[in-house]
Amino acid sequence: MPIQNSKDFFLKLEMRLRQPLPGLKVQKEMSAYPRGTTGISFKSNGEPRESSVLIVLFESEDEVYFPLIQRPMYTGVHSGQIGLPGGKVEEHDKDRIETALRETEEEIGVNASDIKVFGELTELYVQASHYNVMPVVGYLPYRPEYIPDPEEVSRVIEGRTEDLLSDKNRKIKELLIQDKYKIVAPYFDFENEIVWGATAMILNEFAAILKEIIE
Repeated sequence: MPIQNSKDFFLKLEMRLRQPLPGLKVQKEMSAYPRGTTGISFKSNGEPRESSVLIVLFESEDEVYFPLIQRPMYTGVHSGQIGLPGGKVEEHDKDRIETALRETEEEIGVNASDIKVFGELTELYVQASHYNVMPVVGYLPYRPEYIPDPEEVSRVIEGRTEDLLSDKNRKIKELLIQDKYKIVAPYFDFENEIVWGATAMILNEFAAILKEIIE
C-alpha cells in the first residue's frame, strides 16, 4: 500500500482502534473448518491461559510492513506455523500490552521501548492451544534489524499491509492436522508463505480496519 501521507495514515489508524472494532464476525471469515463431519478434538483443562501478540508496523520505501515469525518444528500444535510475535502473560507483566512488547523483543530483538502502541484488536480464543489471545497494534519508526531467538523463531518473514488488502492473496487449501484430521483452511498468501489459523483471523480484522481508513 503506497503511503501518500504516512503521518495521516498512522494517526487515522490510532484513532480508529479507539472505536468499536469489526470483531469476531470478521475474524471468523478466515477460520478453518473440518473437511467432512468429523470434528477435531483438542484436550484442554481449566481456564484458558492469557497471551498477546503484536502487529508492529514500520515503513520502508513507501510501504508499510510488519514482521511475522515461523515457529521451529516441535511437538506442539503450532509447530512450524507462521504467526505474529508474542506469547503468554508472565506474572511480572503489568498487562497484555507489556506482554506483547516483551515477547516481541525476546523473540525477534525489536527494542520494545521504541514501539508506540496504537491500540488493540478483538481478543480471540484459540482452541488448539487453549489460549485467549489479545492482538496489539504498534508502530516502529524505523526498519528493524532482527535478532531471532533460535528456540522460539526459525525465521522472520515480512508481510506488507498491501498483501492484506488484495483479494488475490486470500486463498483456501486443505490441510492435515495431527496426521489425521482434514481441515479446510482460508489463508493469506505472503510471497508463497501460508498464514492461516488464528493469525489469519487476527489479520483479517486488521485488514478490515485498514480498508476503512484508506477509502
